[in-house]
Amino acid sequence: MNKRLIQLGIILVIVGAVYYGNKMLNAYWGKEAVGQYAFAIYDLDRAKALAAEQGKLVLADYSAIWCPSCRKLSTQVFAQDSIAGSINANFIYARLDYDSEEGKQFAADHELIGFPRVLVLNPTGEKLVEMPLTFEAPEYLQNLEQVTTRYLP
Repeated sequence: MNKRLIQLGIILVIVGAVYYGNKMLNAYWGKEAVGQYAFAIYDLDRAKALAAEQGKLVLADYSAIWCPSCRKLSTQVFAQDSIAGSINANFIYARLDYDSEEGKQFAADHELIGFPRVLVLNPTGEKLVEMPLTFEAPEYLQNLEQVTTRYLP
């Protein structure tokens, strides 16, 4: 019986180490991906204030730093120059991390389950539209242009 408990303990330690190691590695890769952005990243309150001052919309990205799909959105869409140009011209970007209190509150306020989820907000924080999830930069750019045509003068 003791031998089985020891074996079970070893297995649990190995599984835990693999799980947390994987999460830490994905978090590292996620931070590297976000570091490629050619636009500023703000918390939600600051993004709303800047959007009001500059006559822009808020692009609120609800994601997790360790999430592979979020990283894919970061590298294949947000890190692209065409996307950065549109964001810089028309939006203030806010990143709300799933693991943060701000992210948890944002998810609760907007009834979000899962990520990545990108919402377009007006400067008061009212949701205007949720961006369709695509990892194709040209398609994402087209979606951003549709939003700016509809909601900006």
